[in-house]
Amino acid sequence: MTRQKTRTGLPTREQILDFISTSPTPAGKREIAKAFGLHAQDKIALKALLKDMGDEGLIDSAPGRAFHKMGGVPKVTVLRITDADGDAVWAVPERWEAEGIPVPRLRVREQRGKRSALGVGDRILARTEEAGKGWIAHPMKKLAGGEEQMLGVVHEEGGRLYLRGVDKKERNSYPISERNGAEPGDLVLANKAGKPPRIFAHVVERLGDPFAPRSFSLIAIHRHGIPNVFSDELIAEAERVSKQPLGEREDLRDLPIVAIDPADARDHDDAVWAAPDDDPKNEGGWKAVVAIADVSFYVRPGSELDREARKRGNSVYFPDRVVPMLPEILSAEICSLKEGEDRAALVCHLQVGKQGELKSWRFSRAVVSIAANIAYDDAQTIIDGPGSPRALLDDAYLPGTAKRATIEAALRPLWDCWRALNKAREKREPLDLDLPERRIVLDEKGRILSVAPRERLDAHKLIEDYMIAANVAAAKALEAKKAPVMYRVHEPPAREKLVALKEYLKTYDMEFALGQVIKPATFNRILELVGEADFRDEVMQQVLRTQTQAYYGPQNAGHFGLSLGSYGHFTSPIRRYADLIVHRSLVDAYKLGPGGLTAEEAGSMDRIGESISTLERRAMEAERETIDRYVAAYLSAHVGEVMDARITGVQNFGFFATIDGIGGDGLVPVRDLGTEYFRYDEASQRLIGEDTGEFFAMGQRLKLRLAEANPISGALRFELPDGKGSASSNGGREERGRGPKRVIKHRGRPANIRHQGRKR
Repeated sequence: MTRQKTRTGLPTREQILDFISTSPTPAGKREIAKAFGLHAQDKIALKALLKDMGDEGLIDSAPGRAFHKMGGVPKVTVLRITDADGDAVWAVPERWEAEGIPVPRLRVREQRGKRSALGVGDRILARTEEAGKGWIAHPMKKLAGGEEQMLGVVHEEGGRLYLRGVDKKERNSYPISERNGAEPGDLVLANKAGKPPRIFAHVVERLGDPFAPRSFSLIAIHRHGIPNVFSDELIAEAERVSKQPLGEREDLRDLPIVAIDPADARDHDDAVWAAPDDDPKNEGGWKAVVAIADVSFYVRPGSELDREARKRGNSVYFPDRVVPMLPEILSAEICSLKEGEDRAALVCHLQVGKQGELKSWRFSRAVVSIAANIAYDDAQTIIDGPGSPRALLDDAYLPGTAKRATIEAALRPLWDCWRALNKAREKREPLDLDLPERRIVLDEKGRILSVAPRERLDAHKLIEDYMIAANVAAAKALEAKKAPVMYRVHEPPAREKLVALKEYLKTYDMEFALGQVIKPATFNRILELVGEADFRDEVMQQVLRTQTQAYYGPQNAGHFGLSLGSYGHFTSPIRRYADLIVHRSLVDAYKLGPGGLTAEEAGSMDRIGESISTLERRAMEAERETIDRYVAAYLSAHVGEVMDARITGVQNFGFFATIDGIGGDGLVPVRDLGTEYFRYDEASQRLIGEDTGEFFAMGQRLKLRLAEANPISGALRFELPDGKGSASSNGGREERGRGPKRVIKHRGRPANIRHQGRKR
């Protein structure tokens, strides 16, 4: 491709991106300079521009210094074969540094009629092309030495060592060709190579005992490639910026602002205060403050701290550790809103009407001194009063202490204002799903003490509603200034998911009209009809599966689940990069000082949103897998016991069940249901016995024996107590009932159902 050489000055970023994506040959700095007619001095500036574009995540360089768009694949590159099943050969780039963008999978197109000579782990030099939404690789030559890494546990069988992967989907064990000192039971990082059926592994690094405290999270960190170490240079930068003076700020140190968090919280992003409003125009209303750690003051655009935070996207929370987005000197110290310490805050000042409506808002940079850091349980104890059952069990907050009186004086108006906010919430009818989290309790050595649902308190709901109010105010404030917004977008459910929900509800003799306008309240009505029926949990899970996945982006499509037209994340900049972007935009729009959003960031909001959405999904998957491993480890001491369970999924190969009160999905393979043939009915999601009519269906409660619990993969396996087909007493044979009928007699106000999780 040729370009006119008569222009002067540097090409724009857009022109460079256009050139490298349309060039038929690899485009390096020399080719770009030649295409745009650049001379000696221009070439120095071009080098700096290309470095900036790389730092901004716009481009990446392939071996040989040819450039390509970030997220794309170089036109000629080295690939590693990951699958070779006879029908198709698949590969991934050997080098991939596009943080937050999934590694692309390329189909290898070899000569027709020739049996593939490529095996798992082989390396090839290939020419690539984009085909629709995928990529095609045309091999040019096979390279020496090809290996694929995997995380696994060494075990011994028949006098030989094998590697068993930690992934639930990895069902094979591979003979170990080189142990490098690894012993049976060790968690190791290994290279996998060879062609089916002769694939083997050799150990690269021993990671220790997979059952040792903190190992389950370490498995997730390695498996998902989560950065968990900060460089010395980065820590030095964090220490340097933490010492800078706070500058001129609104002084709010006299307000008794309190931070309410989990008892084991190490970082405190947010704190709140409220009082009756003395404005005669807001009679019966409230004034409130939501103070948020002013991370944008310390983490400036373009700094190494900023690059690392964007690369991580968010903090990742495991039962035994936190992998923070920012170094600890910032996340747990200078940015954390700690009791009695002067802290920099970006503050949302709210005026709340007596019915909970947001009447006005403003934003300021302030200095605050938190009156108290309070655990959710303790805040609830104080509000419940000295005669409540909770107070009798809570020695830390007994009546009569001076600190308790001070805290109670701050909490009472907060609760009164929250009751107004809660009225507004109920009026707009957001989607309310009461889906409790599992809480893993560890001792001081990291050993598992218990696994149980996390208690849901009004204190949790209070903080959640204040955070939602501040998030709405931040989005609307930026819209009023016509400033960029990183929205938290939750789109309405897709039609195909609604059709699936309709078919599912039919199995409970419940109708669901597809022609109606779908609102969050539509799903709340379904749950209201279900009431307290045995299958309530299953319906809630199906409603959750019907929803789309929320994401970040600069185009507003509203937040369906919260029933809000404009919503952005503002309240957790210590642990979410999205919130930091919103802070910067507010700082820039309201002229609040240094650390505002740059023009480059404003022009890259789409790409940043896509990246941090991907990183969020990575964190969620890593956290969920780690919880599963802890649950399996806890249950491993109970293998052989019969437990109360309910069926959570049915497939043609068996059904999945979870243990009541603990969780953890496990499989009952259809082969273990006895000698009778079981037919899978997809419409009703049942396995039905051909001879007896006995069935296993979604939501069915039954007793199961725990046959296997694998803490390394998090997998469970169940079997029927008597070892043959025997359904529960509430279903049994087909002729004894068709499962849960429309026993929906609950009428009255909808249940107050909320999704239990971290602050929004």
